[in-house]
Amino acid sequence: MQEDIVIGLEIHVQLLTKSKIFCHCSTDYINQKPNTNTCPVCLGLPGCLPILNRKAVELAIRTAIALNCRINNKNFFHRKNYFYPDLPKAYQISQYDFPLAEEGFMEIMVGKSRQKRKIGITRAHMEEDAGKLVHLGKNGLVTDSLVDFNRCGVPLLEIVTQPDIQSSEEAIIFLQNLRSIVQYLGVCDGNLEHGSMRCDANISIRDPQSHQMGIKTEVKNMNSFRAIRKALDYEICRQRKLIENGEKVSQETRRWDETENRTITMRSKEEAHDYRYFPEPDLLPLIINQSWINEIKNDLPELAKDRKERFIRNFGLSNYDASRLVEIKLLGDYFEKAAEDYKDYKKLTNWILSELLRYLGENNIDIRESPISAESLAELLQLIDKRIISGKIAKSIFEKMFKTGQRASDLVQNSGLTQMSDKDEIIVIIEKVIMDNIQSVEDYRSGKEKAVNFLVGQVMKQTEGRAQPDLVLALLKEKMNK
Repeated sequence: MQEDIVIGLEIHVQLLTKSKIFCHCSTDYINQKPNTNTCPVCLGLPGCLPILNRKAVELAIRTAIALNCRINNKNFFHRKNYFYPDLPKAYQISQYDFPLAEEGFMEIMVGKSRQKRKIGITRAHMEEDAGKLVHLGKNGLVTDSLVDFNRCGVPLLEIVTQPDIQSSEEAIIFLQNLRSIVQYLGVCDGNLEHGSMRCDANISIRDPQSHQMGIKTEVKNMNSFRAIRKALDYEICRQRKLIENGEKVSQETRRWDETENRTITMRSKEEAHDYRYFPEPDLLPLIINQSWINEIKNDLPELAKDRKERFIRNFGLSNYDASRLVEIKLLGDYFEKAAEDYKDYKKLTNWILSELLRYLGENNIDIRESPISAESLAELLQLIDKRIISGKIAKSIFEKMFKTGQRASDLVQNSGLTQMSDKDEIIVIIEKVIMDNIQSVEDYRSGKEKAVNFLVGQVMKQTEGRAQPDLVLALLKEKMNK
């Protein structure tokens, strides 16, 4: 671990409300035509007054509690003034010196030794999202920019960490844990690719002798865990080289370029922006009763760490397998649903973490869109246990299930891929394999046990994987020992 690396994160989490934070417009900005989910309030037209969404506040409190924050019973909204084309009011309603919550922390486990690290959380405050610019271009050049205001006013919770993170690995672990928390809380879907969870990072190198903090740079435009890791590693390396060469690190905002795999300067930050914060005159101070906080706290759902312990306790899973299953809430839900019908939990876990995740990843499909339901996977595994199909055939059936959405039993029945159990039929094939592979037979008879594995493989090849491997092994040994 590099103790001279200093990283702080700023994460924006879109809160899963049906309507926007200060008006009744829908928060569905992805599946709608541009500029259709708007109204005078979120467009910032004169004379329109904002009304705070109670559900957004509840989701924000829920998250702050899970992050061990102190909830401020009295907090204020402010106007953050700056001009940008997708900000119609020319200011953003946010929180400044009296945020919703402060002084929290998250514990993460780092490295093979599972060392515990506490990452401080400075604040968690509510604000509204801006719109979206759509750039049109030709030959790599931007010719026009269009504005879609559908996203204006979508409720956000901004979470700011202390500069306690010491590596890209720790940053990814923190973000994965945070995504898991907001998913389990029902606060956000945590989709980085769609922008419902966004992360900026501040990186600097601290002098190892004097412990003086270095000049920090901010990195934006990272829309996946992979991109965040690569961007942080690149920026750490870039700053180190500058320092080693006696050059100065500039205080600036940089963006991650996925095609060139490097960070690129966006703008200088030698002087802090003057956002001219002042209290939002159209919103009263937000008073949060302690009784409401207690009610929300008592109603929190099971989080990933508790679910992991339950999976280890109730299903006998390893720490690694349980951790993988609970990392994404929907994956844990899938496992539990399948486990209702299939009780070999280790085999079920192996198929989910290997075959299912591989096919989902290769086809870029979210688990909620999986063509193989939890019940269908359980049925496939039951066919293996009943010796109707072999494990090898099951994998080919699984592939067809994924492509067609059909059930395993239907595919097995229609394709005639049931497992061979007729001994006489298998013996005929074994005798041919023995005649064709005399040397392997002699090797086995001379004490080389591994030679039988080759012969089993040849029989399985001849039967196209339909023979029972343990039956083939027993019959082979019986024949050769004679």
